Amino acid sequence: MNATHDKSPGSITRYRLLTGPDDANFCHRVTEALEQGWELYGSPSISVSGEKVMVAQAVVLREKT
Repeated sequence: MNATHDKSPGSITRYRLLTGPDDANFCHRVTEALEQGWELYGSPSISVSGEKVMVAQAVVLREKT
């Protein structure tokens, strides 16, 4: 899941919130974002409800140098 995208012309979303079950697929999604130039932003969040574990990790787009 991503944060709401800015709809103005030429804009680029610089923040994403990745969410999902705590599984290998979530880890692959975070790794893929890092490989595409995103950086971790803050600590991951974990929510537990019964046996269901959900995680979230914010990422921001790296500044171009």
